Amino acid sequence: MPSRGKKRARGPLKATKEPDLKVAKSETPEEGEVPAVVKKSGKINPGKTSAGKASAEQEGDKKTYAHWLMKSEPESRLEKGVDVKFGIEDLKAQANQTACWDGVRNYQARNFLREMKVGQTAFFYHSNCKEPGITGIIKVAKEAYPDHTQFEKKDPHYDASSSKENPKWWMVDVQFVRMTKRFLPLAELKLHHQAHKTSGGPLKDMALFTRQRLSVQPLTTEEFEFVLSLEEEKPH
Repeated sequence: MPSRGKKRARGPLKATKEPDLKVAKSETPEEGEVPAVVKKSGKINPGKTSAGKASAEQEGDKKTYAHWLMKSEPESRLEKGVDVKFGIEDLKAQANQTACWDGVRNYQARNFLREMKVGQTAFFYHSNCKEPGITGIIKVAKEAYPDHTQFEKKDPHYDASSSKENPKWWMVDVQFVRMTKRFLPLAELKLHHQAHKTSGGPLKDMALFTRQRLSVQPLTTEEFEFVLSLEEEKPH
């Protein structure tokens, strides 16, 4: 997915002022799609998550998820004169360690944002950088609402075809929870994915490898718990 930005908020937000915004990126846009942005923040201690017992429970024919992976760019990069950098340290520096996850301009990623529920957890993934990988855990602090950047002409993610009456793009607020006990690099995750494709392990179908272009990706409970367990192991 294209570029992204971030958001913030704590639990269900009251109608106070909107969180500070920032833009970050990662991911390649799908054909015909425009880049996206993201923001985040929060605090908690999720070794185990309670927001959504099963990550991918069947709801009729549709899977619902309670865990996510969200990509953002930790290194400076200008897009239309705007620095889209937004790493986990930027999130931690936000008021209440919370930020809005704006700038997503991929329809599938947008739909995932709209599915998110307050309290659900996500891995904060650094992308489009020297060493991509998972660096921390965040939680959803406010459920999806219209992304303001689609209406701002000077913003890199402005969309002239969207209107306030019928907005195309949505965002959530996220809050920093904690850093992972160690950085989990893409290269290490890929080794597990490749091994699990043969053994049938939990990462065999992980979206990070099967839907690489998405900046917002769903995780099953099994995927989330397996990846989380890696922080206790020595680097490969």
